[in-house]
Amino acid sequence: MVSATGTDTRSRRTRGTRPAAAMVTVLGLVATAAACGGGPASGGGGSTVVFAVAADPGTLSPTTALATTALSMNTFAYDTLVHVAADGTVVPGVAEKWSATATSARFTIRPGVTCEDGSPLTADDVAAEYNHIADPENQSPMLGLSVPVTAAAKADRATRTVTVTTTRPAPFIVEMTRMLPLLCRKSLAAPAALARATNASGPYRLTEAVPGDHYTYVRRDGYTWGPRGSTGKDLPGKVVFKVVPNESTAANLLMSGQIHGAVINGADQDRLDAAKVRNRSFEALFGQLLFNQAAGRPGADPAVRRALVSVLDLKELRNVATGGKGEPATAIGETVPTPCTGDTVTGNLPAHDPERAAAALTAAGWTKDAGTWTKAGKPLTVGLSYATNQGPQVASAVELAVQRWTSFGVRATAKPIGSSSISGTLAGGDWDLAWAPIGVTLPDQLTQFYDGPPPPKGNNFGSLTNPDYRRLAALAAARPGVDGCALWEAADAALVKNVDIVPFAARPIRYYAKGITFEVDGSGVIPSTLRRGDGR
Repeated sequence: MVSATGTDTRSRRTRGTRPAAAMVTVLGLVATAAACGGGPASGGGGSTVVFAVAADPGTLSPTTALATTALSMNTFAYDTLVHVAADGTVVPGVAEKWSATATSARFTIRPGVTCEDGSPLTADDVAAEYNHIADPENQSPMLGLSVPVTAAAKADRATRTVTVTTTRPAPFIVEMTRMLPLLCRKSLAAPAALARATNASGPYRLTEAVPGDHYTYVRRDGYTWGPRGSTGKDLPGKVVFKVVPNESTAANLLMSGQIHGAVINGADQDRLDAAKVRNRSFEALFGQLLFNQAAGRPGADPAVRRALVSVLDLKELRNVATGGKGEPATAIGETVPTPCTGDTVTGNLPAHDPERAAAALTAAGWTKDAGTWTKAGKPLTVGLSYATNQGPQVASAVELAVQRWTSFGVRATAKPIGSSSISGTLAGGDWDLAWAPIGVTLPDQLTQFYDGPPPPKGNNFGSLTNPDYRRLAALAAARPGVDGCALWEAADAALVKNVDIVPFAARPIRYYAKGITFEVDGSGVIPSTLRRGDGR
């Protein structure tokens, strides 16, 4: 995994040239890119583009933001060291060249890059950000996603280089940098100040933030360091992200020309398609249940986990959640274009069998008393948490699961949560079971979610302890790039077999647009490709 210039390093990626983002939210999406609308069209200047977003982003601080909306919006304001081209090549961004091994990387920082306040973005700044995220005291959720857990960085001003070393293998150390929003060093002194502001290193700066309503970004003058040296001269002068929680409302606004783009995944797709509003789509993990296995939680009992899943008809649940447009999941969160593409789900989940579920609970010491499963005098009680911005179909699927469990003898309830609060809920630990797919581009990025310490010291939200996953992931991490894929896939399968997670639904994610053209990946619109034009 070595490149002398940084321009020839191949990566099994798909279209688009923007940093991908890893995230954990109700909808974890990463990485595919597709043309949306017609061919590229000029139209920068004072033009304005308005996108609907399903939820308020919460904090926009780049070292702490983890919600889908925040990650998408931050790509307009912050650049990264590398990007991914349409043919899958890793191409220069702020780094003009690089070289790497499994435990180190050296990046040469392009001259002339500036932050919003006019200060230059230097190798010292990049090294400082690496070390800030790598410091456990800062509790950045980006540790393990954009920065290896054991990373240490040093800058050389004379050569404009940053050298990153790790004490443990980081098999995708270059690819990870696509998820590192670059900050000038002064912003690291008070990262919380960027919760509703920017000190942008990318093509846009945030000029207005009205939480729950809209966020306005204005194009920066003098931006010349985009993917392959692209500039901002043809980008729209202003981009507005309008918070529209209801998909039907977003579709109405799109049809009437009041907004230019929106992600529509529910029943409103039919009328947009009938009106010939253009879209492109990609498959992404959509339905996944995550158990909280902390002491005292029902999910700590493997018999309970298996029983709760066996009671459900996962095909029925998938059809309700996706309106019949979903497919069985084949991965636990690595979304195309991940380098490891094997099916780790099929055949590894418990089959629909309520009788076997009852037998498993009985064998584990549970008894059914007056129609309710109990143990040591306590009823089996479970709450299913989900983010409300996923729309009415997911809400219906959650209610269906609750009904099936209730009929089986479980005291089950639905727990709706605002989208910007779902990560906080998981980190807080007061939940039993969550509808929470986690989307990443690289398999090693999942380890922090399914192994290691729980919050606040880590991101193992479900307090999982799976020895097979830990062992196989460690073996995989010692092999660079795709050489470790077979082991990564075996590690993923171990989580599914143990019913630590239940990935059961994938579906196409559709970006609809009128009056603009752009390309997308799983975290949103690729800023460098956005143009005003006839996207209908």
